[in-house]
Amino acid sequence: MYVLGIDTATRVAGAAVIGEDRLISERFVNNLKTHSQNIIPMIRQVMEDAGIKPKHLHGIAVTGGPGSFTGLRIGMSVAKTMGLALNIPVLGISTLRALAWNVYLAEGLICPILDARKHEVYTCLYRFAGRDLEEMAEPAALSLEGLLSRLSRFKREKITFLGDGVPVYGDTIKEKLGERAFFAAMIHSFPRASAVAELGLARLKESRLSDSTFLQPVYLRKSEAELTWETKHGHTSV
Repeated sequence: MYVLGIDTATRVAGAAVIGEDRLISERFVNNLKTHSQNIIPMIRQVMEDAGIKPKHLHGIAVTGGPGSFTGLRIGMSVAKTMGLALNIPVLGISTLRALAWNVYLAEGLICPILDARKHEVYTCLYRFAGRDLEEMAEPAALSLEGLLSRLSRFKREKITFLGDGVPVYGDTIKEKLGERAFFAAMIHSFPRASAVAELGLARLKESRLSDSTFLQPVYLRKSEAELTWETKHGHTSV
């Protein structure tokens, strides 16, 4: 069984192919090029590196948000187009869950933070229960104060932070939480297409599938276009 993983949720882009028992090929770039330039050539390359054809794929997993509005749309569009053409499942994987998977079996709490700009982070809270990730708080767009308030009910526990929000807010988090705050290594602090693919493979094996026709990115907050429309028209868009 082969699964293609696609990630375009943040400023990095990645593609990977995994089998049932191994990571076969992966490409990862953080080169400031647009994802529309990067992702198709990367998919072709990891497929070639893996020595398989698209017809050999059993599923496609793609970061489904939160993250960049444009990036998520690009990745989702590519994944859904390929899935439709190949008649295989497309699975949306939480960007935050994929990030947490980078620190597999870490002790204590795991808190991915993505820089959502506007002084907010996209975040969630996980704990490994055996070999599975247990969601301890639902995904949300929060101010740093809101995040710290959320974490205040978890007394004395070690918390591992990772994601592109760490360079922005890490110093303040360390100041507030002291020795409870740990930070993942740089190489683990970005979404990885291999993690996306592995989580997608697990769902395939468990037959936890949904109609990919209705698969949409999870943004957690409204886009600038929606907010501008609402301001202009004076009420909430539908």
